[in-house]
Amino acid sequence: MISPELNFNLFSSDLSLYLKNQVKVELFGSGVGLSLVLGFSAAYACYYLISVAKKPILIAGGKKFHQFLRDQCPVVSETYYPTFWCWESRVQTLLRPFVTAKPWVSYRNELIRAPDGGQISLDWFDNDDSTSHPDQSTRPTVLLLPGLTGTSRESYILHMVQQSRDMGYRCVVFNNRGVSGEKLLTPRTYCAANTEDLEMVIEHVQRTIDKAPLMAAGVSMGGMMLANYVGRKGSDVRLKGVVVFSAGWDVFECTASLEKPLDRFLFNSYLTSCLQASVDRHRTVLEKKYDIDHVMKAKTIREFDERFTSIMFGYPSNEDYYRDASPIHNIKSVQVPMLCLNAADDVFSPNHAIPVDAVKQNPNVALLITCHGGHIGFLEGLWPRQSTYMDRVFQQFTKAVFENGSGLNDLH
Repeated sequence: MISPELNFNLFSSDLSLYLKNQVKVELFGSGVGLSLVLGFSAAYACYYLISVAKKPILIAGGKKFHQFLRDQCPVVSETYYPTFWCWESRVQTLLRPFVTAKPWVSYRNELIRAPDGGQISLDWFDNDDSTSHPDQSTRPTVLLLPGLTGTSRESYILHMVQQSRDMGYRCVVFNNRGVSGEKLLTPRTYCAANTEDLEMVIEHVQRTIDKAPLMAAGVSMGGMMLANYVGRKGSDVRLKGVVVFSAGWDVFECTASLEKPLDRFLFNSYLTSCLQASVDRHRTVLEKKYDIDHVMKAKTIREFDERFTSIMFGYPSNEDYYRDASPIHNIKSVQVPMLCLNAADDVFSPNHAIPVDAVKQNPNVALLITCHGGHIGFLEGLWPRQSTYMDRVFQQFTKAVFENGSGLNDLH
C-alpha cells in the first residue's frame, strides 16, 4: 500500500512537470504567461493614455490672463499623467496624505489678538537663507490657508513652503482659530463664510512687511475663504495674486455629493468626527454658549453645521449660511488675478458645480480643470512622494506673479 506522504509527493512531482512542460506558467519564462502580462499591460496602457492622461482645460475670462498663463505657466498646457496605479478620484484623495512626503520645516510662531479677544496662530517661515531675495524687508511673501481642519503641518502646506523656500520666498501660514494647539480664548471658531479673521491677518502681515509683495494660496476650505474674501473686497485687495486649490464652489452641491452612500462612508463621517474632536477639545469655552452634547451627535457635516457653525455665526438658517459660504456668488467681483485648480472628478466639489460660466465673465479669474486628481490629490509619477501636479501649478504661478507680475496689470 502506498503511503499518503509518498502519494502526495508523486502527485506534486507530476503536477510540477505538467505545468512546466505543458502550460509553462513561469511568469516571464513562458509564452502563455508573458503573453497574458503583455496583453493586459498593453490594454491598460491604451486605456490610460486614451481615457486617463489628458491635458487640463484652461478657462479664463480674458485673453490677456489666458495668454499670461500659457506663457509663464507651461504646466497649464501639459498633459497631466496621474499616477497610473491610483488615478481614481477617491483613491487619490485617500492616499495623498499617506504617500506624499512631509518636508521638514521650522516655523516661527506668532499669536495675534483679534478684536473680540480671541487669538490667531500664524506660522512664519522667514527663509533668511534666501540668496535670490536676501533683503528680508522686500522678500516676496506667500500667505497660505490650509483646509477644513488643516494646519501648517499638512503635507500640501509643507510642500508649498518647500517650493517657496527654493524660489527664495517667505511664507506665513494662517491657522484657523483653535486648530493648531493654541488655546481658544473666546467661544468662536471659524467658517468659510466669515472672512474677518483673514482680513485682519492680511492687514497684520502687510503692516509687518509693508515693502514686501504679498500673494495668497488657499486649499479646499481655505481656498473658499480666500475666494470669498477677494470677491467681497473687490478693488480694495492689495494682494499681487491668488491661487485656489480644490475649492468647493457651491456648498449645497458639495454637501449633497458628500452625502452619497459611498462618499459619506469614506469622507463625510470622518470629517464630521474631526470637526467634533476640535469642538470637544475646547468644550470648556464653547459649552458656555452652545449645546456641545447635541453637536457631538451629528452624523454628517450638514448636521454639524446646522447644530454649530450656522448658529455660531448668527445665520437664520443653515441654508443662509451655505449660500453665504459659496464662493460662486463672489467670482464676478474679484479684482485680483486669481487662478483656480479643480479636478473634474472631485467628490468634494462636483464637476457640474464648478463655476465655468461665471469665470468666463471675469477677466481677472482663470480656471484650470484636470480630468482626474480627486480632492487635493493630483498625484503623478510612479511613486508620488514628492511633487504633485498641484505643487507644480503653485510653483509656476507664484513665480510668475512675483517675477513677471507686470504682465498681470490691467487685465480688462
